Amino acid sequence: MRAALAEAERAALSGDVPVGALVLDEDGTVLSAGHNERELTGDPTAHAEVLAIRRAAERLGSWRLTGCTLVVTLEPCTMCAGAIVQSRVDRVVYGARDEKAGAAGSLWDVVRDRRLNHRPEVVLGVLEQECAALLTAFFRER
Repeated sequence: MRAALAEAERAALSGDVPVGALVLDEDGTVLSAGHNERELTGDPTAHAEVLAIRRAAERLGSWRLTGCTLVVTLEPCTMCAGAIVQSRVDRVVYGARDEKAGAAGSLWDVVRDRRLNHRPEVVLGVLEQECAALLTAFFRER
């Protein structure tokens, strides 16, 4: 999670909401990293999770990220939750809860919806205070 926090800090440098993500393989090796780049690129889908998933799939040469873990500083939104399910990530680890847009247990629970064909394990609250503090400081400055 500390590496994801470092990614989140990079997002803030370009005016993006400070969210960072990593994809790890089964052995815990970092396959990819990403941070929000919506402001930087003008791409509404450039969320940290989506970028990290895309880069991991490219590195593995497969869209199936079976056995992988996504580590992210903020609870994924519905778009990112959909990407998680579609990419077959096995585990999602996140820091801060997102009561306004979270789709991994807070507002919705897309990633564990029994109607879907894939449901990753969810681990929440890892370094939650640090992750939340980064977001709070960013929005206070705005």
